Amino acid sequence: MAYKISDECIKCGACQADCPVEAISEGDATYVIDADACISCGACAAGCPVDAIAE
Repeated sequence: MAYKISDECIKCGACQADCPVEAISEGDATYVIDADACISCGACAAGCPVDAIAE
């Protein structure tokens, strides 16, 4: 199951830098994870400073 970014995202970009498959892009209000590209490794969630990413 792909990870998802909640509205708590502060758009810091840490998750995008941590994603090994480049599945994260900047959206209008938050960063967005491409569910088809996500490999559910958890690197983005581990690096999020506000815990806005969950499976």
